Amino acid sequence: MKYWFLIVLLIGVFFGCKEEEVGKIDRYALVKRNSPLVTEVEELSALSVGNGNFAVTVDATGLQTFPDFYAKGMPLGTQSQWGWHSFPNPENFRFEETLKDYDFRGKPEPYSVQFGEPGRSKDAANWFRVNPHRLHLGYVGFEAEGLRPSDIQDPHQELDLWNGTIRSRFVLNGDSVAVKTAVDPNRDVLAAALSSPLLERGELGISFRFPYPSGQHADDATDWSVPEKHLTTLVEQDAQSALLKRTLDEAVYYVRISWEGKASLREKEAHYFVLEPAQKDFSFSCAFVEEPVKEDLEVEMVLSDASDYWQQFWKNGGAVDFSGSTAAGAKELERRVVLSQYLMAIQSAGMYPPQETGLTYNSWYGKFHLEMHWWHGVHFALWGRPELLERSMDWYAAAYPMAKEIAERQGFKGCRWMKMTDPSATEAPSGVGSFLIWQQPHFIYMAELLYRSSPTPEVLEKYGFLVEETAAFMASFADYDMMEGRYILQGVIPAQETLRAVETINPPFELSYWHYGLSVAQKWRERAGKSRRVQWDEIIDKLPPLAELDGLYLASEDAVDTYKDIRFTSDHPAVLGAMGMLPQNNLIRTDYMQNTLDWIWDNWNWGKTWGWDYPMTAMNAARLGDREKAVGALLMDKRTNTYLINGHNYQDARLRVYLPGNGGLLTAVAMMCAGWDGNELPTPGFPDDGSWKVVWEDLMVMP
Repeated sequence: MKYWFLIVLLIGVFFGCKEEEVGKIDRYALVKRNSPLVTEVEELSALSVGNGNFAVTVDATGLQTFPDFYAKGMPLGTQSQWGWHSFPNPENFRFEETLKDYDFRGKPEPYSVQFGEPGRSKDAANWFRVNPHRLHLGYVGFEAEGLRPSDIQDPHQELDLWNGTIRSRFVLNGDSVAVKTAVDPNRDVLAAALSSPLLERGELGISFRFPYPSGQHADDATDWSVPEKHLTTLVEQDAQSALLKRTLDEAVYYVRISWEGKASLREKEAHYFVLEPAQKDFSFSCAFVEEPVKEDLEVEMVLSDASDYWQQFWKNGGAVDFSGSTAAGAKELERRVVLSQYLMAIQSAGMYPPQETGLTYNSWYGKFHLEMHWWHGVHFALWGRPELLERSMDWYAAAYPMAKEIAERQGFKGCRWMKMTDPSATEAPSGVGSFLIWQQPHFIYMAELLYRSSPTPEVLEKYGFLVEETAAFMASFADYDMMEGRYILQGVIPAQETLRAVETINPPFELSYWHYGLSVAQKWRERAGKSRRVQWDEIIDKLPPLAELDGLYLASEDAVDTYKDIRFTSDHPAVLGAMGMLPQNNLIRTDYMQNTLDWIWDNWNWGKTWGWDYPMTAMNAARLGDREKAVGALLMDKRTNTYLINGHNYQDARLRVYLPGNGGLLTAVAMMCAGWDGNELPTPGFPDDGSWKVVWEDLMVMP
């Protein structure tokens, strides 16, 4: 009996160890081997630290020493979710002046647009498009006489992902400089620990410089040419801290600088202060706040809190390990996945939906685009971090009155979510964005993911009203075609923005999204103990199949030249989203969709695509069972599918940062690993030829 017991015990240990070996990812090793290492002063290699609501991007010195050099590459931003500014409005432009009537249904519908002809309406539209815009809160860099990028020798900089810290070393004038940089996980505070003989000798200081906003479409939000238009005032100072007040027209915020050790702060010129240490080892923190504070934060505490936060971030939530794969591109895909998790957490996990360039620099004046919120946020739920998605979902309740007003003025029920906006939920005038509708069902999709993460009455109560109002607009917007006995979507510019509102009927992605959104809204009513809405079921039943020609799905029902006109084969191949981002429905034939994917793969104008088009293609291919194309799409060698050393998805000289690409990548990889409702295949998005050995943990199944 004794020996029998030992045999059973050994068998149990053997199989227990084997299960542990197969199922457990070494998360520290995964994160460590993908931490970026920068060894040159290069304009596209800047690194960032942040907490979702606040982020700081630094150059090879570990601070923001050379903003001009990096301005056309990876700008050295200090941005927050709360930091916004508007230029004065001496002409008293009113939002109503941006409205123009359109007739898509036999009645006038006012849309906020940009006007072509000169006049007050055009000027008003331009003012509301630019204002408000996001602020650059200030540059914190090294100060030395005549310091240039070429003076930085032997740079060695690592983004320590596991601890959320940037560790920088370099040589300046023959002496070494070491820097540790981090952002507090809960407050808008930058902290840095420095060490160099140059500090002790008074040859190296820390500069604090504050610009006026530029108000440009896409730039670093920095204008140094108008110092008279803003104020930077030293409010108070003592031996270890100073408080600065920033006044830019109606916008006011404060900057509290605290330091540990001997140092003095002097004003070099307007909006330019220099902190001069007098010891080799020196630490300081810089808090950017809306209201003045007296709290001095110890740098070691910020570094420690950041380390604790990031270790918990990596230990919890989803993880995917490609290290066992021999396939070409597996190592690169793993790098992109790890860095995208970090970038989305620091750039896109704040209290508002993020702008497409996050908190690095301004695009579209720093405003956010709600049609991109899906790409920024869905992956958080799929990767087991729904709380990071929830942060920005709360904004919709505050934006609801504005969305309700848009629907009412156009004669629809419910609320119509705007495309381009800001924390105030003011709709930015646009000749394209005001006619988009694919942002509308996003709220339902994201709320559904949060419910699937936590199927509780509390979630239903929190989001149920807005799910209902969102669906009410969708039902009201669908027009009944009595001649054909069906519902149609018209008067829209689809996700493939090369099409015009006056000629677009039933674009395929939007049609499928209406089917999905209304179907899920009905489920929410049932979960809340309510009856299904009869009209919604009628619309779902009478939405027409996607329009096709010769077995290929068209860009819209009227776009019969889809595969002949370059206008239809550029921009987003949005038809693939109809079965990829979304589950298959009875409007879609899989053989036609496979034909469409194959044609797009071989013939699309990929040079005119965007970063999220590749994961969208991958999701479509995965649902069709075309695993080779699923992986191939993620690794396609195209400019807009480039991922820089810091993990950012590069598009072009204007958009060097494009976070929807990063978020889309994470969404696609989660789906390709964990699958979707009804799928029974393991890792259904990766080829099963033995070259891809993908280990994953804690990912959620996609709808």
